[in-house]
Parts: sequence; C-alpha cells; structure tokens
Amino acid sequence: MVLRKDQLEAKLRIESELISSGVLRNEHPLDLSDQFAEFLQACRRGDLKRCQELISAGVNINGKDRYDYTPLIIASLCGHFELVQLLLESGALADPDSFERERAVYNALNNKIRNLLLSYDYSKSADPLQPWSSHVTSLLARQVPKTADITLAAAVDAFELHKFILSARSPYFRRKFADSPELATWKLSHTIPIESFRVVLRYLYLGDLPRDFVGPNSLVSEEEVFKGIDKLCKQLEIEKLWEAVLMSDRRLARQRQQDEIQRAQSQVEGFFQDTVMKYRMVVDSRKADEVKWPHGNSIFANCILRADEPQGDEEDADQVATLNGIPLGPAGGGVTSHKHRRSFLYPVHKAFLIRSPYFATMFSSEFKEAKDTEFLHIITADCSPEVLEIILRFLYTEKAECPLELALDLLYASDMLFLDKLKTKAAVTISTLGSGTSNALVDRTHSGAADQDGDAGVEVEPINVYDVIRAAWDLKVQRLEEFAARYLANRLEDYIDEEEFAELIHESASRIKERHETDTIELLDDIRYFLSERFRLRFEGDGLEEMLDEEGEINAKAVEGLVNSSEPVAANDESQERDTGRPGDDGGVLTLDGKVVEDEFDSDAINYQILLGKIDSMLDRLKLDA
Repeated sequence: MVLRKDQLEAKLRIESELISSGVLRNEHPLDLSDQFAEFLQACRRGDLKRCQELISAGVNINGKDRYDYTPLIIASLCGHFELVQLLLESGALADPDSFERERAVYNALNNKIRNLLLSYDYSKSADPLQPWSSHVTSLLARQVPKTADITLAAAVDAFELHKFILSARSPYFRRKFADSPELATWKLSHTIPIESFRVVLRYLYLGDLPRDFVGPNSLVSEEEVFKGIDKLCKQLEIEKLWEAVLMSDRRLARQRQQDEIQRAQSQVEGFFQDTVMKYRMVVDSRKADEVKWPHGNSIFANCILRADEPQGDEEDADQVATLNGIPLGPAGGGVTSHKHRRSFLYPVHKAFLIRSPYFATMFSSEFKEAKDTEFLHIITADCSPEVLEIILRFLYTEKAECPLELALDLLYASDMLFLDKLKTKAAVTISTLGSGTSNALVDRTHSGAADQDGDAGVEVEPINVYDVIRAAWDLKVQRLEEFAARYLANRLEDYIDEEEFAELIHESASRIKERHETDTIELLDDIRYFLSERFRLRFEGDGLEEMLDEEGEINAKAVEGLVNSSEPVAANDESQERDTGRPGDDGGVLTLDGKVVEDEFDSDAINYQILLGKIDSMLDRLKLDA
C-alpha cells in the first residue's frame, strides 16, 4: 500500500521527533561531502559504472543531500531501474515502515521501479548481515560437521564452542587462549548460574536474547541470573551486553541488534586479518604438500587452503611468511625461486568455511578431509590466490570487493562453492563496471593497435565479452546474458564482422535442442532488441515517434524509407572512415559504410539499416534462419 502525501508528511514529522530526541538513530544522515555529491550526480545520470566504483570506495549509500534526497529516491525518480536494483542489492534501506522507502515508491517514474521497491525483501535491504549473523548463531547448536574446538563444562551442562569467535568477541578469551592455545576444556564457576552463561554465550554468538531469563524449572531467581550476567560481563570484558538485556522496545532492540552485529563483524574482520592473512604462507609449489602444521596452534586453525599461482606467472618471489613460532616441516624457511610456481597457503577455520555447502559436505562426509590426522589437512582450491582471498574475506566477514579483472574467475569459483550471494556480487561487478560509456571490456576490433589517426591503441581491458556470454550460459546467469547482449548491441559495428562473433551466434543457435530452421536464436533476439533500443532513443529524441511500432520498437520499413529518401553529402576518398557519427570535412556526418550525410539522425537511420543488413548477411553465411 502506498501512502498519500499527507500521510507521508505526518510519518516524517513523527520520525524526525524521535531522531531529534535521540530515541531513534538517523539512518539517513546529511552528507555534504564531494564524494556523496558525485554519487548523487551519477545516480541522476544512471551511470552504473561510476556508482559501483563509489559504492566500492565506501560512499554512504543511505546519506541524503541538503534537499533530503537519497540516492535511492533520485534513481527511482529518474527512472533508472538497473541502478535502483543495484542500490537495493548494495544495502540501500527499503524498510516498508520507513518514510524514505515510501517516498521512493511515491516518486518512482514508472511501475516497473515501483513494483521492484514494493516487492523488495526488507531483510535483504535493512539487514544485509543477517545471513552472516545467522550462521554464527547456528554454530552454538550445530553438531555436524564438528567445528568446535573447546568445551565449556558446567555441573549440569556443557557448551561446544569456538576459540576463534570467543577470542574475536572477548578480550579475556583472546588473552587466555593466547597463553594456552592447546586448551580443550574450561570448567565454569559453580557460583554463577548456568542461565547466566547461556545469556552471555547467545550474546557472543549474536543470537536473540530470551524473553524469560529464568525457566519454570529453574532453581535460581532472576536476580541471581542478573548478578551472574554482571559478573561475567566484567570478567569477559563485554561492554554492551547490559544494553541488550535491558532493552524492551522492539524497534530499538532491532536497532541495537544491528549495531551489535556490525560491531561483531568488525571484531571478526580484525581477528581474520591478524590470523588468516597474517600467517599466510608463500612456498614453492613443489614443496607445498610437505608443510606440516599441528592442531592446537596459536591461531586455532583446523585446516589449510592452498591456491596456486596461474601457470606462467614468473613474478619475483616473496620471502616465505614469518611464522612467529608456528612449527612447520621441511617447507619452513628459505626463499622460493622465481623460476618455479608458487603456492599460497591460508590457515583457516572450518566454522566459517562451512558457510559454503561445498565445504560443509566435504567435512561431513567420508572424505579424507573429514578425518582426524596429526597435522592439518591441506585442501587445494581451484582458483587463483587473489580470488581465494576474496572468497575467504566473504566467508569470514560478508564483505566482498572484487575488481573487474577478477570478476569472471570469482563467478566460476563461487558457483563451484555454491555461494550464490558472492556469485551475484561477481555478476553485478561485471554488469555495472562493464556498463560505462567507454569500453570497459575488451574492444575486439581496436585494442592493442593504433587507430587510423596514429593515436596510441586502446588499452586492453581485463574481461572479454565473449567470455562473459559463455560464462552466463555455463552458469545460467540471466543478468549477464542480458548485459552481454546489450554490450554487443551498443558496439555492434565493432563486432559484427568478426568470425568469433559469427561463431558465438552459431553456438547460441546450437544450444536449442532439436532446433528447426525457423526457430529464433536467443542471443540474436536480445541483440536485435537492444540494437532497436539503442537507436530508438535517438529517434524518440528527434520527435519521430511515428517510426516506432505499437510495442515501442523501431519499424525497420519506416527507417528504410527514410534511408532511401536521404541524399548523402559528397565526400572525398580520404574521408572514408569506419567510425559511426564522425564529422566529415564539409561538416556532414559519416555513416558506417563511409558515406557523408547531413546530420546524426540521418547517420543513425542508415547505420541501423547497415547493421541489420550485416546480421542478415551473417545468417546467410551461417545458413541459419532466425
């Protein structure tokens, strides 16, 4: 239900009063920084590439300007559907109870955006860390696979816990386990009720606190439980627990829980950096399997992930990481030679690896990796070290920042590990950073060579669009199929004459089982659609709506009539340029076939027909009817 304007204004007044009184946190603070101003401008333009870059750089996605406009409202108002989708997926708040969500819905330019905002799941937008925190909470009760490495024992109960999480969340535990890393059992004090321990542990593992701290069969009073909680808070140096215990208002409790989850994420991230990343080893690949690392080590690692450098990488080798007393076998010490492949070894924790169903199955099965051995198992990951570090950071912290050049490899690796959220992030990186006005992917026609004016060649970009479309097919990523088709359509003149492009169209046709002669080709259909959209925008801008059919697509016959009636401007031989829209010597505009016409509109009309003709010629050559 969309609220009326007067209801929105009343809702805004109430929220403003609660924020002013300090009862509610201002989730949309005023942001007058230059970076945020640039972000808003990119939202107005619908510049997906720049928006993604600024989001990765840490811009406040939920800030507002001096006129109370947030990025989500501006993108909605300006009609940029894909940008609205990106903002929501990146954490833009869309709580149905909030004024800002209602305002974005109220101002949406079209129903497509309005329906997206109305259907978006609150838990995805308002609490992006919910899957991560739920996993941490589930470790308290999860028995298979076994990931706990310490038992807290009481007279009537015992808790199977994880040194990594306890050390990250409590300074007391960090010091205790640093002094005794091999400690396997810790006996709880009999003077503190077991109910107090349960409350503290649920807090440390990010679970919701119970409404009733004392059960019907308990032998202690609520006052004794509270005293026990107070004593544990002081002993374990936990500062925020009392706020959670005393919180009664549901909305404020949810706000406090979100704050605590973010704080816990920061704590785990810091401990991840101080353990997994700090003790990363770089060794000669020939000796990687000789590394011996015992259980009960000082960073509580219970397996090792290995990632090898790609073949042919001959960068200068680094020194083997300093191991700070952690015992190694024959691989310890020395320097790897730059003539040999290097392997990167990461000491990791099963408690976080099992966020991936791939690892959860591995550690729960009869595979050798699930068996207890004297030394930690070394598990080889089928990806580069850079990609593995992105995956590990995501598993431990839910954070994932992927540069474009690694996005395709991350897409395949996350699919192998069944990490759908990370797979989506990789697809978003490709479809947004690859959507800039300049070629963000490989320009197959011009890259690596000087252009006709003698200028330096276009820089070769990190991803091949042909690889993108094949990855979209292999991994069934509809978002990338649409992106690749749009990308090709917007630069079709650079690809249409390539043999590899023809092979791609033939491959798309062969993907249809028992294809008949008159069946369509999915990729070609999409390219034609986006090609029509590319020129339609130009025709609409010149007020020639009569050239569009009932569905808003270009009427090819109408354009052909315009082409036949156009009188090309004379051009000398030296002006026969391939570039579309390039001005001729006499002020005209060059078409794709080298003719000079009066203006860009005539050029677009002719270019559209030329590209359609080239598509038909290619199909005839391939003996395909589509």
